[in-house]
Amino acid sequence: MIQWHHGEMRLLGILFLCSCCFAQQDTATYFSVPAVDAPELAPRGKWAVGVRTVELVNPHQPDILRFDKDTGKAPVYDRPLTVEIWYPATIPPGKEERVIYESALPGTPRPGVPNTFHILGKALRDAIPVGGQAFPLVVVSHGYPGSRTFMTWLTENLASKGYVVAAIDHTDSVFGQQRAFTSTLLNRAADQIFTIDALADRSRYPGDFLHNVVDPSRVAIVGYSMGGYGALATAGAGYSPQGGAAKTVPGGYLDGWLADTKEFQSHRREQIKALVAIAPWGNQPPQNNWDAQGLAGIRIPSLFIAGDQDDVSGFEQGTRKAFDGAVNSERYLLVFQNARHNVGGNPPPPEALGNFTSRAFFDEPVWRKDRIAAIDQHFITAFLDLYLKGDASRREYLTLPVKSPAGNQTWKGFQPRWALGMEWYRYAAGQEVSPQ
Repeated sequence: MIQWHHGEMRLLGILFLCSCCFAQQDTATYFSVPAVDAPELAPRGKWAVGVRTVELVNPHQPDILRFDKDTGKAPVYDRPLTVEIWYPATIPPGKEERVIYESALPGTPRPGVPNTFHILGKALRDAIPVGGQAFPLVVVSHGYPGSRTFMTWLTENLASKGYVVAAIDHTDSVFGQQRAFTSTLLNRAADQIFTIDALADRSRYPGDFLHNVVDPSRVAIVGYSMGGYGALATAGAGYSPQGGAAKTVPGGYLDGWLADTKEFQSHRREQIKALVAIAPWGNQPPQNNWDAQGLAGIRIPSLFIAGDQDDVSGFEQGTRKAFDGAVNSERYLLVFQNARHNVGGNPPPPEALGNFTSRAFFDEPVWRKDRIAAIDQHFITAFLDLYLKGDASRREYLTLPVKSPAGNQTWKGFQPRWALGMEWYRYAAGQEVSPQ
């Protein structure tokens, strides 16, 4: 018999009522379970999913928000990071995949608007991991602000397909706890690298739940917005010394992340095999955080995802320019026509629906948000299965004409007449980019 605490029962009642309203809008109850119009590879996989929260500490990091102008130095501190980990799991009898995530609602508190929101997830808290095989690791990095549960549409979905997925709460960048932007500029890539290393270490420790569950030799980094800013550097694109980040972070503390420096080379990790950059922030003017030399440092396969009307990260001079400049990467670009910046987070929660400011943080003006999530699930699955698992059958899902076709023609994996409003670009490493 399943037992629920009173508070959980009340939340489940609220979420059930909201899910009934969602159903009328053809929206799935769980963000990780796509609707019936999803492309072929979007639905969840064969594995049940467990979830756990772990606390990591990155010791002796510069506390840049306490930088002393007189001495030109920042004190050091032990930087805490909360990480949510989803993984293939065994569900015991009498239990089911169900969890409630809670997060602060973005934006300034307003009368009549709740301060937190809840997400109904399809995973079992603290479930026993599947034994007998090790799974690739995918590290997920949110925007500014955001949270480790901001992309459960992807994290739960990938775990069900045989990945261990770790989403970071980036200290100073979390909903309701964000602090000055300088901390995010300095720490984003460093947080990602530290998390990869820390989880790889835990996978080798016999007493850890990740022991022999994570394959530390197969890692991908997924970054949305500011997460993409960090992910590009983590994947090999060192920042430009003339870029906005290098000029903003005082004391030269970002110098170790500048392209073609000895210290930056030490950040490279051979086990990182793939990059997914969703609306990555920082390449747009006047930031210009990467030059040609920096972007050429990406030598692993990459998938970029963006809206062509992105007014936060920019498209032509932002994401598209970064994609074009990653000349040494076998790379792909998915473009949602008439979409803005919100192509990476969860659909809006019920608590955000009654206030435009809150809803605009999650939603898109033209696209259904669950439709975007399903398309992203499809392409990210194909991409990671190919480059982390070596599944060559997935390549045909990534070999497409540029324009999504009208009429009865369609892209591989999409329903007839349903692959509309998108563009797809694919270049081999070293291949010249075609003029637009």
